Amino acid sequence: MICPHIVNISVLLGGIVSYGLMWPLIWNKRGDWYDADLSPKSMNGLQAYKVFIAISLILGDGLYNFVKVLGRTLCALYVQLRQKDNEGILPVAEQASPSNSEQLSFDDQRRTQLFLKDQIPTWFSAAGYVGIAAISIATVPHIFPQLKWYYVLVIYLIAPTLAFCNAYGCGLTDWSLASTYGKVAIFTIGAWAGNSHGGVIAGLAACGVMMNIVSTASDLTQDFKTGYLTLASPRSMFVSQIIGTAMGCVISPSVFWLFFKAFPDLGEIGSAYPAPNAVVYRNMAILAVEGTDSLPKYCVLLCGVFFAAAFLINVIKDCIGKQRARFVPLPMAMAIPFYIGTYFAIDMFIGSAIKFVWEKINKAKADAFVPAVASGMICGDGIWTLPASILALAGVKPPICMKFLSSKDNARVDKFLGLS
Repeated sequence: MICPHIVNISVLLGGIVSYGLMWPLIWNKRGDWYDADLSPKSMNGLQAYKVFIAISLILGDGLYNFVKVLGRTLCALYVQLRQKDNEGILPVAEQASPSNSEQLSFDDQRRTQLFLKDQIPTWFSAAGYVGIAAISIATVPHIFPQLKWYYVLVIYLIAPTLAFCNAYGCGLTDWSLASTYGKVAIFTIGAWAGNSHGGVIAGLAACGVMMNIVSTASDLTQDFKTGYLTLASPRSMFVSQIIGTAMGCVISPSVFWLFFKAFPDLGEIGSAYPAPNAVVYRNMAILAVEGTDSLPKYCVLLCGVFFAAAFLINVIKDCIGKQRARFVPLPMAMAIPFYIGTYFAIDMFIGSAIKFVWEKINKAKADAFVPAVASGMICGDGIWTLPASILALAGVKPPICMKFLSSKDNARVDKFLGLS
């Protein structure tokens, strides 16, 4: 209900293309394209097509937007350097920057004055980054021995440039590409380490380090923008970020431990919490280390087709204008049901349909209450996780089990129970 209609339609379309067309056709090719005796979950069989075609869509969409955002960032920086009269002011997307404070409203002048009064010293920022880098170089290799200290050092040397591009690009487009930078780290560090030196673990750990650095830059910049609009002190916001990060170092592992203990099948396909992104990122690391020789027949070809399709869809979307572009599906959203399943697509589409009907009946009330209704559903579903985890840890089994079967399977169950 919160997501735009095009996102929900794209997810549903991805479910139809994958589970409605692609997977049944590929399943019928078993014995020709791959060994017929393999399990559907085997990475040498059908599962390889599911995972790597989804990865191709994600990488095609991510690469296009990476190039697009990076290009807009470099163009904006070039224009900024040429405008000597406006030195020190970053341009806003599709809007000229004010050349002096007289063009700003009184409110904006007041916000700027208060925001700049509590600046964080440059030496403190640089010293903090160097200190955190030193701590990471010393500690991360002990947690993940495959990720050598010089890998971490290279990441911290490269990360500031990528973090700046991500923060600036996110400010221009409201699109953070932290996951794309993380995928770059997977392929580079994973291939550098190699299979004999734990390249899969090294690549995944490097991805975590890179994503944390790059995403923090854009997130903190957005928080500073919020502080600017609300007349909050930048130093207070920065201290709050430090406190929140320190709390997260304790809370996040504790929450993970709770899930890990309460749900033994955590991360498995078909479980309550399949963690589909974990499968995608792991197989990216495997691909970076082992290459494409282990994939089944025509898998690489199909990946190339879907990668090119994702890239081409984005090109078309940007060339046909905003009015018609809103009807073009999003490849990133289409990729989700390719590996997570269609149930998610149906859920989102139902929420979108409810919102659509509500807007037709009373648009004013829909605009006012849809976020509240959707937030209530999210909170209710999320809060129930805690008592569900406690009940699972205590070994409590649900008194009723509900399952939906096909008519054929239902007849077999009835026959087995003697009900038919």
